[in-house]
Amino acid sequence: MKKKNGKKHTLRNITIISYAALAVFTAAGWPFFYFMTVAGKKKPPEKSEKDIKPQSENKKKWFALQHTILNHPNNGYAEEYEKGCAWCNSHNMKDYYIRSRDGLRLHASYLPAEDPERIVILCHGYRASKFGTVAHMAEFLHDEKCDLLFIDQRCCGESEGKIITFGAKEQYDILEWVSHMGLRNEKGLPIYLFGQSMGAASVLLASGHNLPGDVHGMIADCGYHSMQQQLRDIAAGWFHLKHIGLLLLRVDLFCRLLGKFSMKETDTTGALQKNRLPVLFIHGEKDTYVWPENSKRNYELCRAEKELVLVPEARHSCSSYVAPELYKEKLKEFFRRYDKPSE
Repeated sequence: MKKKNGKKHTLRNITIISYAALAVFTAAGWPFFYFMTVAGKKKPPEKSEKDIKPQSENKKKWFALQHTILNHPNNGYAEEYEKGCAWCNSHNMKDYYIRSRDGLRLHASYLPAEDPERIVILCHGYRASKFGTVAHMAEFLHDEKCDLLFIDQRCCGESEGKIITFGAKEQYDILEWVSHMGLRNEKGLPIYLFGQSMGAASVLLASGHNLPGDVHGMIADCGYHSMQQQLRDIAAGWFHLKHIGLLLLRVDLFCRLLGKFSMKETDTTGALQKNRLPVLFIHGEKDTYVWPENSKRNYELCRAEKELVLVPEARHSCSSYVAPELYKEKLKEFFRRYDKPSE
């Protein structure tokens, strides 16, 4: 009898230890998952001047790392960046609201052009909002007779949501916006999807679905290939960590349990192999936030008509700032080539 009880006791201990080990193993990925994906809009507590620490004291914060600061257009192009945002905010745009497939209320701002020739749906990047870095080319696009739809991606701006899914669910939000604009496209204008960074990846993922015939092409500026590749690049380039397979496994587990998506769903491979719409890829060669190899890889995977424009000296989302005339000319060429559907 004692022997039997001893076996039960041993088995129970093994079970407890196994569960504890699993919990420790899994929990190790929680901080990274939380920081990367959770975007709950919380009102920050009010701080006095005493509480505000100088930037040099915040170096340990992930979001204050050198790469994040260096790659933003505010670094070197603050005047142009602010001018673009101010131009957008100076217009009284119409608000549109739709429901995502998982029930979130999503917001966008619509700015019609006089005698429009096309519609451009603008998709901003990670943790940004409708008038982020995409605002820099807004005035030019508007002058080029483009109706503009600035979307707030889920979790951003006026759109609902708490989990950023790196394109896994954002791609379906874009499909809903395409459908929304298609119903209002009485003139049958060509529609283009224009994304930057995570917005570009989301646009590329959306290209793998059956888009309506009035969608004529996509512009993907500094988009990544997948969430997994992006996390690997950040780990290697920012923290000099090359072996993070187990960490990614843990993060993916939380993505599945709490975000209801998998990192595999953010991989552009399948979408680009199915896509039949032309794509203009743009990337800065000095981008250390989303490495230019991502656009090179996406370009190689794309089976449709395509062009890759690499801008020397441009950091993340800065190609239009470094080479504005080249950027504008490439957009105009793209529109001229694809405004009319191929015979």
